[in-house]
Amino acid sequence: MTFVVDGMLGKLAKWLLILGFDTAFDPRRRDDELLSLARKEGRTLLTRDRELLQRAKAVPSLYVDSENWRDQVRQVVQAFGLVPDIRPFTRCLVDNAALKPLPKERARNLVSAFVYERTEEFSLCPACGRVYWPGTHLRDMEKFLAALTR
Repeated sequence: MTFVVDGMLGKLAKWLLILGFDTAFDPRRRDDELLSLARKEGRTLLTRDRELLQRAKAVPSLYVDSENWRDQVRQVVQAFGLVPDIRPFTRCLVDNAALKPLPKERARNLVSAFVYERTEEFSLCPACGRVYWPGTHLRDMEKFLAALTR
């Protein structure tokens, strides 16, 4: 499933990317641009803007109830039955591209010596060149993911 997310749902957009969902997000996009992108690419619109939702007529959409990002993620995952489709840590958080595995040897000059010595798995964004690895924040993210998929 693919999404376009309005500007007031940045944390939700980030978490959809973390979960591995193709998510278009740019807080500068105007409502007309969001609707156009949703129509053109067959994306589902996620919004907290009731006026935008009314204008979305033929566009698949969901009004996001909560202001709390954890509740927002839960609502979207439950509303669309996404648990089986979750593929965490497979998309770039900057440009939404699918990440590619990066052999450790190739990561040597792309990360600090500290990270290189302590990490075995790396991923690379083919679009922007950003390198990802399981960092110290991973434990908290995995706790949330476990609770989400229960």
